Order: sequence, then structure tokens, then C-alpha cells
Amino acid sequence: SIFIFTDNERHMGQENRTSISEFILLGLSEQPDQQRLLFGLFLTMYLITVVGNLLIILAIGSDSHLQSPMYFFLANLSFADICFTSASIPKMLVNIETQHQTISYVGCITQLYFLLALGGLDNLLLAAMAYDRYVAICRPLHYATTMSPQNCVLIMSMCWALTNIPALTHSILLAHLFFCTQHAIPHFYCDISALLKLACSDTHLNELMVIILGAIFLTVPLALIILSYACITSAVLGFSSPEGRWKAFSTCGSHLTVVLLFYGSLMGVYLFPSSSDSVRRDSATSVLYIVVTPMLNPFIYSLRNRDMKGALRRLLGNGKTLSSS
Repeated sequence: SIFIFTDNERHMGQENRTSISEFILLGLSEQPDQQRLLFGLFLTMYLITVVGNLLIILAIGSDSHLQSPMYFFLANLSFADICFTSASIPKMLVNIETQHQTISYVGCITQLYFLLALGGLDNLLLAAMAYDRYVAICRPLHYATTMSPQNCVLIMSMCWALTNIPALTHSILLAHLFFCTQHAIPHFYCDISALLKLACSDTHLNELMVIILGAIFLTVPLALIILSYACITSAVLGFSSPEGRWKAFSTCGSHLTVVLLFYGSLMGVYLFPSSSDSVRRDSATSVLYIVVTPMLNPFIYSLRNRDMKGALRRLLGNGKTLSSS
């Protein structure tokens, strides 16, 4: 629908800004008979995500064999994935259980901030991990100094700081918009594009910042990942030993799988053109981006990594020993 607001109507909408105290999250389905199925499915996926990523963090923190830059970044990625999923799924589960689909105005802006910040942190961490693999394979003699503990902490601090720039910018700009009558969001979380469609005030600045910040904070890390892997591929193909080539590529396999899964789902949400089925498609793709990818990351890194599997066995073995003693 197209709404035309006169100056008086816009003025009244601005005066009545405080009347919009909540939004409605329509969720994935409005069918009552599907709610229990969705609750059980998403509760299971959420618990798997939290437990799986928590095991990765504990295994890395407790095992001396995993005290390297690659696993340092992986532990931070697991922590970010736990927080990222926790920013939306618990609220969705509460709404299904209580059959109350609302989220407060402040809660919606807060949820959006954390989703943007933590999703952006995942993006930057994947770029940092690609750089780590590039240095390890292409510049092995400089690896100890380039990826020293101090530099790793500096890179990690920069990732945490930089991801707040788009998150804070979009949250502050959204807080200055006016929402008049429509306040139903066709998602299970507060999506920035859906909120901009609901606003009855000028959103040109918001849309411009979405394009600018998206171009910087999405394409630049992706470009760094592609460049890193181009250099890695060129270096590995120059190895004379087939075993050396396989070992080098195997250290990148898990990370590359996560990168493809992360960016594939992200592009599915934000880059494909709208269509008549775009709302249903966006909701399904958002599940892949927000829930499935963080849930699969621990399996991808543990099943393909001998050191990680050994650390998990030792961690779980110690837990069994302590419980039986």
C-alpha cells in the first residue's frame, strides 16, 4: 500500500510517537497447529547451538594443544554465534509459548543492534581467520611475529570495535523514525528492511546508510577473504609435494565451508530481488543465516579437525571422570 501523509498528519504522527510502544513479530507461521512443531524444532536447534559452541570454547580454553591464533579466533567465533542466536531465538520461543507476538519498541531496537553487531562480528572474524591461514601458508617464517598473541588480541579488539559502527548507526537512525499505525513485522526478529517499510517518516538517510555501511562492512571483509584464498591457492599449487598440498588445503577446509555457508545465506536474505514469495523466502533464508549456520559451525570445525576432536574427547572424558569420582 502507498500512504500519502499531509504536513498535519506527519506532525500528528510525530506528536504520537510514544503511542507506538510495541511491534508485532508475525513469526514463521500463523497456523496454530504448527506452533508446537516450530517451538520444539527451534528449541532443539538453539540448545544444540549453545551446547556445541560452548564445548568448542571449553575445549580450546582447556587444551594446551589448541593455544594458537586459529583456535583463538575460533573460540571468539563460537562465543559470537552463541550471543547472535540468543539475540532472537529465545524471544521467538517465548512468543510461541505465550501466544503473545509482541516485542516492545525499545526491545526491538535493542535486538536489532545486537543482531547487526554480532552478525558483523562473525563477518570480521571470518576475514581475520582467512588472514591467519594466509600468513601460515604464504608467509610461514613470519607467522610467529605477525600472529603474535599481542597482535591477535589487537585484531580481535578491532573486530569488536568496528562491528559497533554499523550497529550503532542503524539503531540510532531507526530510533529517530516515526511509526504511525502499521507495526507488524513479517519475521521472527526485528529486521531493518521491514522496519524501514513500516516507518511513516523519511527513510532516505537510513536507506543510504544501509547501502554505504553494507558496502564497507560486507564487501571489504569478503574481498579480503577472496584475496587471501587466491594467494593461498597460488602458493599451494606451487608445492612440489602432493602431501604438502593436501595438508595445506585441509587446514583451510573447515573455514572455507563456514565462509560459503555464511555468505550464501546472507546473500539469500539481502541480495536477491523481491518477488511475490519474497517474504516466505526471506524468512526461510533468515533461519539458515541466524540459526542453522551457528548450529553447524561446531560440527564443521570438530568433525574435520583431528586436534579439535582430540580436545573434545579429553574434555568430555575429564567430565565423565569427575562425575564418577
